[in-house]
Amino acid sequence: MDRHEFIKAFQSHPLIGEIESALGAPGKGHALKLKSSTGSINALLIAGIHQHLQRHQLVLLPDKEEAAYFLNDLESLLGEQDVLFFPGSYRRPYEIEETDNANVLLRAEVLNKLTHRRKPIIVVTYPEGMVEKVVTKKELVRNSLKIRQGDQLDLDFLNETLFDYHFERVDFVTEPGQFSVRGGILDVFSFSNEEPFRIEFFDNEIDSIRTFDIETQISDKKVKEFSLIPNVSDKMLIEAKGSFLEFLSGETLVWSRDLDRSLKQIDGHFNKAQEIYDELKTRTAHLAPDRLFENSKGLRHQLDSFDKVEFGSGVGNASKILEVQSSPQPSFQKHFELLVKNLREQSQAGYHNIILCSSAKQVERFHAIFEDIGADVDFHPILMNIHEGFIDHRLKLTVYTDHQIFERYQKFRLKTGFEKKQRISLKELTQLEIGDYVAHIDHGIGVFGGLQKIDVNGKTQEAIKLTYKDNDILYVSIHSLHKISRYNGKEGAVPKINKLGSANWSKLKQKAKTRVKKIAYDLIRLYAKRKGMHGFSFSPDSYLQHELEASFIFEDTPDQIKTTQEVKSDMESESPMDRLICGDVGFGKTEIAVRAAFKAVDNGKQVAVLVPTTILAFQHYRTFSERMKDLPVRVDYLNRFKSQKNTTQAKKDLADGKIDILIGTHRIVSKDVQWKDLGLLVIDEEQKFGVAVKDKLKTLRENIDTLTLTATPIPRTLQFSLMGARDLSVIQTP
Repeated sequence: MDRHEFIKAFQSHPLIGEIESALGAPGKGHALKLKSSTGSINALLIAGIHQHLQRHQLVLLPDKEEAAYFLNDLESLLGEQDVLFFPGSYRRPYEIEETDNANVLLRAEVLNKLTHRRKPIIVVTYPEGMVEKVVTKKELVRNSLKIRQGDQLDLDFLNETLFDYHFERVDFVTEPGQFSVRGGILDVFSFSNEEPFRIEFFDNEIDSIRTFDIETQISDKKVKEFSLIPNVSDKMLIEAKGSFLEFLSGETLVWSRDLDRSLKQIDGHFNKAQEIYDELKTRTAHLAPDRLFENSKGLRHQLDSFDKVEFGSGVGNASKILEVQSSPQPSFQKHFELLVKNLREQSQAGYHNIILCSSAKQVERFHAIFEDIGADVDFHPILMNIHEGFIDHRLKLTVYTDHQIFERYQKFRLKTGFEKKQRISLKELTQLEIGDYVAHIDHGIGVFGGLQKIDVNGKTQEAIKLTYKDNDILYVSIHSLHKISRYNGKEGAVPKINKLGSANWSKLKQKAKTRVKKIAYDLIRLYAKRKGMHGFSFSPDSYLQHELEASFIFEDTPDQIKTTQEVKSDMESESPMDRLICGDVGFGKTEIAVRAAFKAVDNGKQVAVLVPTTILAFQHYRTFSERMKDLPVRVDYLNRFKSQKNTTQAKKDLADGKIDILIGTHRIVSKDVQWKDLGLLVIDEEQKFGVAVKDKLKTLRENIDTLTLTATPIPRTLQFSLMGARDLSVIQTP
């Protein structure tokens, strides 16, 4: 069974026909409860019904986290076009003066599609989203402007409309509610789309509409039309507000888990907002809770007119109840023998075993584990992410997820739309202040004088003003941002300002190139010598290595996966590893070190972990011990808090090979610390060690694999990596 067949099986699930039959004609306010509905089977049923019924569906979950996981399940099954998220618009609950632009955009997208799109959609929400009143449909239509290619539209009129919508005019559009005008081009970021639009005019006719990337400001794909919508949470702009449910047609099908609990939470939100309002009302009369929020009584009355399906394990008493006949995925506590036994029992009972995997690597990992323990298991891996596995007794399907089997934390994903990382040119341009030093690749170091409009052949253009020696001025077009950057020099030092037209800058660049060539020549010789040496070649990953990595409770980031593979490749090669891993605190460097350390121990080698402080030594000791508690590995540490007796015993055990991993400060590179067979040296924050320690390290790591971890590499260390004398891995993903 492949992914397509798996989804199709639930589209033709017998329960879908039973649900349709039990509800009868749409829009009659029928209520139905599903019993024994476990795991992510509910998402699969809703996705199946979506393919059958031409009606909107609303899914109300008790909290944001559960709603987000449910949303991700539906997106995996249907894609992102048919599934939308309707969050609360505030950064944190009850903070009724501070909205989150990303959430406002997502809410506006839902309202816009419910108003203008005919094709049915599924909206997932939770009490904080439902409790907020929204702009009425009539008010939304009145405050919306349809922009179409080929329309006649006066640019001045559009400019005034955007000001009326409380849009902000800026130089560069980077977030919703902003616009910029340059000649016959208007950039605008509507509150109903994830990307901004670039409108090009030919006189008063809209010649083209394109989306563009806020990082590069470069146009992307063409579109025929879009809706220009203001901030629907703007309390000063939008007067009339009503319930979100008023946007739903009478044929909408409402799904919920524990509806009574959700309605109680809605009342709690309303009451809390009332308390906050009482504190703020002297200066914010427009924040009256009854203007902004719904109470559960009003929402319950409106929900009575919709067809409703409530699912979950405990559904209480109901007039119409359907038995789903599903059970949750068992817990195997990472004992794969129990998993094998369970899968075999399910196969013998006539069940089809499916394991949903997040990546191809996970599929390989399952095959490797089953092969290593000599288990012949009948199962079908499918590349798909859902939150919770289950057993469907009607379809005779065992549906398990890899992250539950390995007991790994699965992170939910929510669209944040415009919140992308800016590139350095645009970001630094907006952060530069007049008087800052700027380096131009052709003219050298000058002083930033701000953005100015200049006349070029009768046309007004925006340019960056740079002032050089003797008050010479250079104007740099905004299309040449790649040629300038903020000056980075020694902190507190004032750079020498260059003179325009002088040969000094060219001479300085040539001198730097010559020095770089000499450094490169020396480093290439050093690099070739190191590569010519033969070190220990570690074996490929074993079953125990797979089990250690599978026990990591979080999902690996793409950078972690790539770096782990690079480290293993280095260790398995004949040349001694010398790799620098650069990444911020909390980005997962230690986990990579744990995996490398175990690989060394698994090959009969010892591991030294060198850290700058006694506290960090103990922290690493706890981390390494916890990660390897179920494996035949002995981890110990040396620092000044250990008694002389324990230190002496640890050194003896180390020399005898009884300690596999030793963690400590510079104490572990002392002459009296002898290793039986050291194979890997892990150095955490090398720049914090003194010259004496580094000299000892040179002799210690002459022919062994070395892994250096750092959040802040010193220039020399980083230069060695960038020049190729040391291999470099960068972890940028938190």
